Amino acid sequence: MATGLCYDRRMTSHRIVKGEHPEDPKRISVIYEMIVESGFVNDPKFSGTSNPEDPGSMVRIEAREATEHEIGLIHSRSQFEFVQELEDRGDDELIIMTHKADSVYFNRHTFMCSKLSCGGAIETCLRVAQGHVKNAIAVVRPPGHHATPDRPMGFCIFNNVCVAAKALQERMPDIKKILILDWDIHHGNGTQDAFYNDPSVLYISLHRFEDGTFYPNDPKGDSKFCGEGQGTGFNVNIPWTEGGKLDGDYIYAFQKLVMPIALEYNPDFVIISAGFDAAAGDELGECYITPAGFAHMTYMLMSLANGKMAVCLEGGYNLSSISNSALAVIKVLMGEAPEKILDPVASPAAAKVIQECINIQMRYWRWASERGNGLSLGVRAWQEKFLWEKYKMSSAPVMHKSGLVFDNALLMS
Repeated sequence: MATGLCYDRRMTSHRIVKGEHPEDPKRISVIYEMIVESGFVNDPKFSGTSNPEDPGSMVRIEAREATEHEIGLIHSRSQFEFVQELEDRGDDELIIMTHKADSVYFNRHTFMCSKLSCGGAIETCLRVAQGHVKNAIAVVRPPGHHATPDRPMGFCIFNNVCVAAKALQERMPDIKKILILDWDIHHGNGTQDAFYNDPSVLYISLHRFEDGTFYPNDPKGDSKFCGEGQGTGFNVNIPWTEGGKLDGDYIYAFQKLVMPIALEYNPDFVIISAGFDAAAGDELGECYITPAGFAHMTYMLMSLANGKMAVCLEGGYNLSSISNSALAVIKVLMGEAPEKILDPVASPAAAKVIQECINIQMRYWRWASERGNGLSLGVRAWQEKFLWEKYKMSSAPVMHKSGLVFDNALLMS
């Protein structure tokens, strides 16, 4: 099966009424143009030369406007009506509303574009879950992970990924557990709020936190906030204490924390909230993740849920960085191996954060609890030493279902 692509140029109609803004409509158009120029889709308006009969080519997924019912799975009626009424506002009023809002702008096309962005995410997830494509990416805007159930904020109107997750569970009863992995440099406060009591969605976020001084300036982005009620333990925050993060920091976080928890959770579907503002060159994120870094994270996540995964665009404001990073992710989705990471070693500051997170997660995950049990680890070390010295036997992890990511790959010898 091929990889799916959801893109609709109508989503570029959402733009600031006056002046410039980092959440620029070109964010999605430059990604789409790079996909076409790489030969993965056909578009006569650009220089793409892909063959629609070629199984290596991407399959187009049509975006549609999300319904009021679908948006209402996450958002309040008052929020829906607030966005809907923007269509009738004049430019002067929209400018005033933008100044009063929390880092988000509006125009008369915001309602339509936000429904398209939400609907595009829904259709992308559904096509993967129904087996029409093996995996997919939704190149959509406005982004969504800051939008809370009650208000737009942080460049976000409706929470695309949250709405898509709930719509997917409603339409596909077999999708009981969903992992949302958010690597946007900002904490997805809206996503956390939406599922804080819900064990059917595991939310893992890697983000700059810095004691709540980095946007969205919410203390609940700290590692000690792990969910409540039935959702206790199903919210995992990895809060970086500083900027300047490198590939090695994220890979270390994935190897030591993200993937062990994700494997134990054993999701039926994976959604990546793919913000590329941690990418090198992004002035808002001030980090240095390379396209290869994003590719490796994608590669690891593809081992989950039998490869059923949808990637949904969130932030990312350097046009070169966002397009190159998205392309690297797409290549992995299509079956290419990620390129080599040049600096795979984590910084001491990052390693400290990860250890603090592991200490917290011991309460909720068997893997973390066993990892922190000194007696258990000591016994295992003695067993390994004994078996090697007496029988020349060494232990290896067992994977009952290797996942599509390991197709045609050598696991061990």
